[in-house]
Amino acid sequence: MASRLGKDTERIRPVRLRERRAVLLGALALGGVGALGATGCTRVAAASGENGGDLLDRLRAQSVVRLGIAGEVPFGFIDRDGKLTGEAPELAGVIFKRLGVERVQPVPTEFGSLIPGLNSQQFDVVAAGMYVNPERCRQVIFADPDYQMKDSFIVRKGNPKGLRSYRDVVEKKAKFATGSGYAEIQYAVEAGYRESDILIVPDQVAGLNAVEAGRVDAFAGTAVTVREVVRKSRKTEATEPFAPLVKGEQHVDGGAFAFRPIETRLRDAFNTELRELKRTGELLRILRPFGFTAAEMTDLTAKELCGG
Repeated sequence: MASRLGKDTERIRPVRLRERRAVLLGALALGGVGALGATGCTRVAAASGENGGDLLDRLRAQSVVRLGIAGEVPFGFIDRDGKLTGEAPELAGVIFKRLGVERVQPVPTEFGSLIPGLNSQQFDVVAAGMYVNPERCRQVIFADPDYQMKDSFIVRKGNPKGLRSYRDVVEKKAKFATGSGYAEIQYAVEAGYRESDILIVPDQVAGLNAVEAGRVDAFAGTAVTVREVVRKSRKTEATEPFAPLVKGEQHVDGGAFAFRPIETRLRDAFNTELRELKRTGELLRILRPFGFTAAEMTDLTAKELCGG
């Protein structure tokens, strides 16, 4: 990974990854980003594949873009007021307004349905903090990542078993949990943990409950989600973020917006605005309210994470 992340960050080479984290399911309410409005699964018109696609022109003409969003904190979720927010819809609202598209409308779906839904034209863009990996790059095209992410554990206060990596979990024979479909399943298996011994739970809240109840010693998730979920817990804490080992090398994931393969013009225009937000520091300002820090900022490219 060719990352330039500031004085306290490190350069970590990307490797191939099988799966990304799962999502919290459920219906999504709307509000927040610009003039967000709820929408159903209305199909969008097919785009022309000539000259990089015509979707950007059509979005400008209709002044609204439909976002495929899955309900996961902090990437896209319902806040205390019942409104949809999160790093992806907030960032989408800023970038698409700069592109001349005034409104964003979410199309709620389960995470595993995002790519099929995009390619079947149920919405225009995937805006769910989706990790970029070679398998997905064969199905969609990605903008460059707007964040990078390490892992962290939810553990009991004081971290009594000293769990700071997947290798620690294996060596100390800790009871371990993570979420359904999470990338962390593969990381634990890579470290030598037997997959059948992993407690699979629906999401990070269920993981927090499992640690608090003593059913497991650690729950693994992304650093930002773990930080957020333990904030009000008196029994647990988050470990320091760490890069898991995959094929013997440190690995950090990067999340990005996804587009249909023919829509290179829209993807390139999106990237231009994203680069400007990174250059000015505005991107961190947008993402900071959702728990992101300078450590999650990155100059990774989709090409790197797609495997060149």
